[in-house]
Amino acid sequence: MEITLDLIKELRNKTGAGINDCKKALQEVEGDLEKAVEYLRKKGAAMAVKRADKATNEGAVKLKISDDKKSGAIIEVNCETDFVSKGEEFQNLADAIANAAFDLKGDNVDISCS
Repeated sequence: MEITLDLIKELRNKTGAGINDCKKALQEVEGDLEKAVEYLRKKGAAMAVKRADKATNEGAVKLKISDDKKSGAIIEVNCETDFVSKGEEFQNLADAIANAAFDLKGDNVDISCS
């Protein structure tokens, strides 16, 4: 089967994968769109396993304190690079997590996500 630009675009729209990855996936599965989606999922899972050991030495520490200064929350969110940690989206995420932690009004909570 011929791998057309329209087929590559369709796979890219479905998966969000890069154009070259979509083209390679379609070539590997001889143009079958559903098999290409599965191929990309497996490839993504394999990449995630490889990245699991990467160090997250950068990040942000955020805090939220009540107006009466009697309660608060402090959080730490880590990432791999300072480029990411200084980005607006990352900073907004860290702020949102601090606000959510403050709203929980609980005792000490330690939540780690990998």
